[in-house]
Amino acid sequence: MQSVLNALRVLEEVAARQPVGVGDLARALEIPKSSAQRALVTLQSAGWIRQVGGGSTHWVVTTKALHVGRQASAELSLRDVAVPAMEQLRRRTDETVHLTVPEGTDRVVLIERLETSKPVRIFMQLGMNLPLHASANGKAVLAASPPDVVERYIAEGLPRFTGTTIDDPDLLRAELMATRLRGYAVNGGEWRSDVSAVAAAVVGEAGLPVASISVNMPTSRMTDDLSVEYGLLVRGTALQVSDALGAPGRQGGGGGE
Repeated sequence: MQSVLNALRVLEEVAARQPVGVGDLARALEIPKSSAQRALVTLQSAGWIRQVGGGSTHWVVTTKALHVGRQASAELSLRDVAVPAMEQLRRRTDETVHLTVPEGTDRVVLIERLETSKPVRIFMQLGMNLPLHASANGKAVLAASPPDVVERYIAEGLPRFTGTTIDDPDLLRAELMATRLRGYAVNGGEWRSDVSAVAAAVVGEAGLPVASISVNMPTSRMTDDLSVEYGLLVRGTALQVSDALGAPGRQGGGGGE
């Protein structure tokens, strides 16, 4: 643990003093020069810093730090825009509203949750991963993704979670087409049998899905009429957020838990 903390402290100090040598880093941080050197080598191997020329070795941060900073800034901007719209959606439905973002190529991650006032509700922890093919949020993102992304995901296999999980590639392709046509995705207990949802993709400036918003409830409370009513509402909410983020055009996509 101490070596990790030293590496983080060294990274911060390099960013503040760059270009900087190992001796100056060790003195500024009051750690042995050998410890500073090990941290520098670790950070270089991970791509966070690089050496610059000169008579002695000095270090500067790479653009990797900038990339991570941009990602953090983007998520904060997404929350700033999405949460007020999600709150309107929660008031209109009085059901739990979720915000997820894609992570990797096979899942979305729950980053925001607005709760229903109803005593019977579904609960999912922030940070929970949801599969793309078996959750409404996931299907929303997948439906709004380029065809090659969809095919790569299908090629990895479609695990079955419940009796209603779509694990046939052709059926999933048809479901994604239906999602694109109506502008929102539907999940009827496909990941957890007790959870049903409707969701729509949030599209960013590049025209690709950057998030999805869903209305979630116990499966026992989801009717066909509510699925359509809440689906149209969540589609409108996602379009509103997409517009605020500078999406190139009004695009529906669908997905949710």
